[in-house]
Amino acid sequence: MIGAKLGRFLDAPLSPLLKRIRIHPNIFTITGFIITAIAALVIPYNIKLGGLLILIGGFFDMLDGISARVNNKVTKFGAFLDSLLDRYSDAFLFLSVAWYLASKGEHTGVFLSLGALVGAFLISYARARAEGLGEDCKTGVMERPERIILLVFAALTGWFTPILWIMFVLTHVTVLQRVYYVWKVMKKG
Repeated sequence: MIGAKLGRFLDAPLSPLLKRIRIHPNIFTITGFIITAIAALVIPYNIKLGGLLILIGGFFDMLDGISARVNNKVTKFGAFLDSLLDRYSDAFLFLSVAWYLASKGEHTGVFLSLGALVGAFLISYARARAEGLGEDCKTGVMERPERIILLVFAALTGWFTPILWIMFVLTHVTVLQRVYYVWKVMKKG
């Protein structure tokens, strides 16, 4: 949702900088992943620092696409690598949040974090499977940018359980939205 509406919003302001830097987009992808993995290691011990690291990792993850577009380096492998590392990042973050909440004895939060992780993976799988069947499928209310923003907000405020309830429900609503969208498109075709 946010990605679809603001997907290219930062292209114009960041393009001049990224044309001068000339770092390969995959370096941004890998850097964002490493920072996010470090965030996942930090979260159980320092939740606010973990939240800031998620934000920084997300910024690098955003730069890869802009860099690829402005420097004419868009590749299928780059898209594959970005998607794959995004799934690892999601897993690391949700497992880390579950670990943090388990250490606090918040078992509902642990369940919600793991349930939101399942939803996040199914969102990605639904899109990949639809694309494998020849249909584009980017619909839904809880895509990755929304999940990252909500995780950062939860980490900085400490409101994990209410935010995880929202994420848990909306990740699975998004899966259902994608199922309905693909069903509707294939029914027409």
